[in-house]
Amino acid sequence: QESSDDGEDVSLFDAGDEVPRKSRKKKIRHPLACFFHLFFRVTAIIVYLLCEFLSNSFIACFVAIILLLSCDFWTVKNVTGRLLVGLRWWNQVDDDGTSHWIFEARKPSSQGKTVGGEAESKIFWLGLIVCPIMWAIFVFSTFFSFKLKWLAVVMLGASLQVANLYGYIKCKVGSGKTLTSMATSYLGRQFLKSAMTKEESPEP
Repeated sequence: QESSDDGEDVSLFDAGDEVPRKSRKKKIRHPLACFFHLFFRVTAIIVYLLCEFLSNSFIACFVAIILLLSCDFWTVKNVTGRLLVGLRWWNQVDDDGTSHWIFEARKPSSQGKTVGGEAESKIFWLGLIVCPIMWAIFVFSTFFSFKLKWLAVVMLGASLQVANLYGYIKCKVGSGKTLTSMATSYLGRQFLKSAMTKEESPEP
């Protein structure tokens, strides 16, 4: 099996998963993956918000939310990322005990084929970005409302969701780049574009 930090193809990505771009735009090829990509994380949020109405037992709600968050973390990290957007990340420990974080992205084939469709990509990234924001809000609301018994739950939810988000952003932008360097490069291009536009505009 071939693994690297710069997004090389590996055996986990099956060639049979690739289909022409046009057909992927028209339909969702992995409806079950799309469903479970959102099911566990959305259900965990709903249970947290409605736990006082669903059960009088704090322990039962606590365990239910932890199980949903754990299932979501495993599903998103190991299944839906590979199927929906062709990305995956994991930790590898060498024989000498050295730990490596590996971030991979499947490259488009020479025939112009890609992984996942536009609809699947939107579902993946929407769920990946919105839910961590929700848990971050819950962390602040827990402090302000003094419901400190929920602090462990909301912090775990935020941590697991942010970990998956960070991992897939690293896969998407490349392990050799940092978010700071990307932002600097983008701002530089925008500044240069604005300067060139001003120079080309005729004087009144």
